[in-house]
Amino acid sequence: MDSVAFDGVAGRDLARQLGVPQVNLFGVVPTTMDLAHAAAEAGAPAGTLIIAEEQAAGRGRGGKRWQSPPRRGLWMTLIERPRSGRGLDVLSLRLGLCAAEVLDPFAAGAVRLKWPNDLQVAGRKLAGILVEARWRDQHVEWVAIGFGLNVAAPDDLELATGLVEGTRRIDVLSALVPALRQAAAAEGTFTDQELARYAARDVGAGRRIRQPAQGVVVGVSASGELLVDTVAGRVACHGGSLVFAEEG
Repeated sequence: MDSVAFDGVAGRDLARQLGVPQVNLFGVVPTTMDLAHAAAEAGAPAGTLIIAEEQAAGRGRGGKRWQSPPRRGLWMTLIERPRSGRGLDVLSLRLGLCAAEVLDPFAAGAVRLKWPNDLQVAGRKLAGILVEARWRDQHVEWVAIGFGLNVAAPDDLELATGLVEGTRRIDVLSALVPALRQAAAAEGTFTDQELARYAARDVGAGRRIRQPAQGVVVGVSASGELLVDTVAGRVACHGGSLVFAEEG
């Protein structure tokens, strides 16, 4: 582990400030996800946070690269150890919902949700979530929650965006970590209240898409599926990426 600090705060002090057992800070790493899995395998407790200033090979869903330039965002993975696997099906959506709600005050507009794991502002990507679970004997041992957030505006403003200029990363982190931990601790499918909160931020609802099915998005189900009205009837999509009809 590199001898680094996060905005001038050492890992031990940051852990105390965030109310988590451990914060491991790094300079440049391939990806915080791999470091988190290694730490969890070695026994790191729930709440352990892995943060890097830069990721050389940050990854998103489907093996996509996540650009993680130095000191311009939050590039981190949180380790949690759920009591059961109940809730894993909606965990990515639940994390996104809770994160969007606490990020609103830092953003230039309402933070909205693009199924299954993107946070957007004004149609541009602000953050992404990647959840990877490890199982043993049909019991989930740990979950690694990767969260990449553009704090400073990225170079490609057509596709992505950042938070309000001057936002301090440590302020965002202090708001974000409790929200992610709360979402990770929840069990079961989406409640009616969560479905309503998600619907209020859903960028896909009512729009025509071509993936993962061709049709019009209705919303999401309590189990986290994307509901799409197609020419053959309503379908529930369990995986894939949401691609709007107008996108190339």
